[in-house]
Amino acid sequence: MSFALIRSRAQTGTEAPDVRVEVFLSGGLPGFSIVGMAETAVKESRDRVRGAIVSAGFRLPQQRITVSLAPADMKKTGSRFDLAIAIGILVASRQLPELPDRTEFYGELSLNGRLRHVPGLLPAAIAARNEELSMLVPRRSAAEAALAGAVVYGASSLLAVTAHLTGAEPIEPASPPDLRSNGCCADDLSDVQGQETAKRALEIAAAGGHNLLFIGPPGTGKTMLAKRLPGLLPPMSKQEALQTAAVHSVLGERLDVDRLFRRPFRSPHHTVSAIALVGGGGSPRPGEISRAHNGVLFLDELPEFNRHTLEVLREPIEAGEVCISRAAYQLRFPSRFQLVAAMNPCPCGELGDVNGRCGCSRDRVRAYRSRLSGPLLDRIDLQVDVARQCLASIRRGAGNNESSATVAERVADARDVALKRQGCVNANVSGEMLEQLAQVQPGGWALLERAATQFRLSTRAAYRVLRVSRTIADLSADHQVTERHVAEALSLRQLDRET
Repeated sequence: MSFALIRSRAQTGTEAPDVRVEVFLSGGLPGFSIVGMAETAVKESRDRVRGAIVSAGFRLPQQRITVSLAPADMKKTGSRFDLAIAIGILVASRQLPELPDRTEFYGELSLNGRLRHVPGLLPAAIAARNEELSMLVPRRSAAEAALAGAVVYGASSLLAVTAHLTGAEPIEPASPPDLRSNGCCADDLSDVQGQETAKRALEIAAAGGHNLLFIGPPGTGKTMLAKRLPGLLPPMSKQEALQTAAVHSVLGERLDVDRLFRRPFRSPHHTVSAIALVGGGGSPRPGEISRAHNGVLFLDELPEFNRHTLEVLREPIEAGEVCISRAAYQLRFPSRFQLVAAMNPCPCGELGDVNGRCGCSRDRVRAYRSRLSGPLLDRIDLQVDVARQCLASIRRGAGNNESSATVAERVADARDVALKRQGCVNANVSGEMLEQLAQVQPGGWALLERAATQFRLSTRAAYRVLRVSRTIADLSADHQVTERHVAEALSLRQLDRET
């Protein structure tokens, strides 16, 4: 009887819990079984591992082979355990020497012994780095795993792995890529002519992390403005970049190192399903809101989205993560995104326009806007009118617009003030701390109380006005929130004023 213990990790959401691959060889009729709550792809490892071991020139033990993936009560998915199982069999049958317990193994084996890439290795690499463990992975996966700063060895085949472990042909650790913060964005704010109020709202949204809704006729620049928001945000920190990259790693997408620090911008079509937007499915995967983690989620034609699809956004907006529950387990995906949405003012899109072509009745307009629930609109801090402009005024103002870099400097300064004061952007300040941190003067409180009564603001909406006011004060380098700051914040909630 022989026994071997090999380290690996499972994939649970964007987490990588530890898995011990135990291999036990015993007497009796030859057989190969895998236990430990393994799904079909894991159980099929038996055939892949058998073929890979023989193709690499090793002997498959003619004994009963039992592989246990511990802990047994955690679901194991995918083909990532192939290499660990093969190495465990070779160690247990004494075809390889005992291995130190400081290396983790990952990779799918082909029948000829080649190693194939497996998704979701970046979360595993982050966990391995934190525990000061090394990793042996497929060569194609080595650069991705090295992003986390772990010691990673990339091999092309099972034979190359065994040669490394015996010292016959050592593999050099993969060099971590040169990570430089590259926050440049092709969409510059100077391209937008006019729309000063909307651009001011965009600056406030960037400085405070506030959600934003543009309301206006078609062709007024709503989408163009939304695409400029990532260029106003500061580049992601290394920790934020790894969090966002981990989501794409779980999805099996190849990571672009040159764009690693750029804020993601996701713009799903209004026909998107709730599962595609939020995540889930039979084998739960991250949705669009997780792809937009630490970046921007843009929803164009907001009322055209299915109402149920929009309602499932309410909790992730507040919590910054989405929890997908199944009978046997729960998965959590990060979703700290900034929501930017756009909509027409009415079904035909011409309401309030100077051309006077709108023929929508009040009932039609009310029915159109009622597609958006009050609780959802409460969570959108800024609701801004984007009116159509005449061509002459656009031409007169051409060339006099601030660039994204100029506005981004003010945004960065305001964010630094907020981070030093409370450790997060103003949009994420808890209600318990808000009144103390906002430092509102009596005149500002009085105006906010009058507006809350007149416009029938909910407590949540009133506190969001207060958060926006704090951001406006930070942009002005004012220590206290004055009546002027509150007045500007209230002016940027158009739908409240129309109720």
